[in-house]
Amino acid sequence: MNHLSVDTVVIGAGHAGLAVSRLLSEARRDHVVLDRGRVGERWRTERWDSLHLLTPSWMTRLPHWRYDGPEPEGFMSARAFASLLVRYAESFAAPVVSGTTVLSVRRCGLDQYAVVTDRGTYLAKHVVVATGPHGRPVVPHSIGATDLRVVHSSAYRNPAQLPAGGVLVVGASSSGVQIADELLRSGRDVVVAVGRHTRMPRRYRGMDIFWWLEGTGRTARTIDEVRDPAAARREPSLQLVGRPATQAAETLDLAVLRARGARLAGRLESLRGSTALFADDLSDTVAAADRVMHRVLDDVDAHVLRTGLESEVRPAYRPRPLTDPRGPRRLHLGAEGIRTVVLAVGFRPDHTWLHVPGLRSDGVLRQYRGVTEAPGLYVVGQRFQHRRDSGFIDGARHDAHAVVHHLLTGSRPPVAPARSTSDRPDPVDGREAA
Repeated sequence: MNHLSVDTVVIGAGHAGLAVSRLLSEARRDHVVLDRGRVGERWRTERWDSLHLLTPSWMTRLPHWRYDGPEPEGFMSARAFASLLVRYAESFAAPVVSGTTVLSVRRCGLDQYAVVTDRGTYLAKHVVVATGPHGRPVVPHSIGATDLRVVHSSAYRNPAQLPAGGVLVVGASSSGVQIADELLRSGRDVVVAVGRHTRMPRRYRGMDIFWWLEGTGRTARTIDEVRDPAAARREPSLQLVGRPATQAAETLDLAVLRARGARLAGRLESLRGSTALFADDLSDTVAAADRVMHRVLDDVDAHVLRTGLESEVRPAYRPRPLTDPRGPRRLHLGAEGIRTVVLAVGFRPDHTWLHVPGLRSDGVLRQYRGVTEAPGLYVVGQRFQHRRDSGFIDGARHDAHAVVHHLLTGSRPPVAPARSTSDRPDPVDGREAA
């Protein structure tokens, strides 16, 4: 292939890109979906073996599709979710071109883009960037020259992959606590360097926390409704774990990790050789996370009273605070038997292949409701793109609708799609299953 003309190129065959493709197919709009790997590639190759979704299966919803399996309260494994995406793509014959790496996107003439790939060039009137927020793995500046093995969470698979000995896990959001827990269960000594995080119980008053986040309208809150959009988009992920349906849902937080033998420390300030220095901020970080959690749970309790759910759900019971949250300021990791550092500190956007207006120096593509400053160029699947749940699988469908509506009509939807609760589990069922 040299040059192929197509109306729309969607870049990325994950859930966000497929959501856009489904809506374009419904509108009979000529398009292709390009991916460097296969459908759901990141879920296949950039997740650890035991990972399950943080959101319950009933919350796995895409345009014209929703989970209808036997375990709506369960949590799908990464591998099962990748298989689900394949079935979703097959259900509408998504025009996916796999094994195709996009090298550059730039304006070509007055009304089209040249999308250059390692297999040829597409000329398109519209381009939708659906590569998600996971660009380049973050390696903090605090990591200096060290003889320890340093592994980013995107390359971590299981404890057997790591050298013998203890592990320093940097980060205490969802990835950090899950990896630390798995390492503890395998018999490893674990130190967790705790940064900003959002503590949350897995279940509250008998229902999964996402049942409440959706029911109180928090997941539908838009970027226009927050005081500081930049800070909202930097919010750390929820400190949660999804377990297989055969296992009981459990809260996983710093208190649980410490009870299982983990040592907690403050934010990692530097790692040189085998000496790690930590900030004296563990107490403040833990207190800040607890304040956020209690504000959310206060909203839940008010929602229960307002909607008359007191007899349908369990009494309120709050997670207890972490007692005496103090940690070491300095550790000689080699002397402690620690041989590996696992970085669970997230990703930065990587849009170096985009040569378009509106690209900030930090790699973020400026947009509003998915519409960028470059005519005909859209983005979908970013964190808090418009709604708080934009970064979740479930939320991408709303952004996909907005993007495709603008692509087809040149205007934004007059109102956001209505929030539906018809497919949420009944609270009585949830109470009995808890």
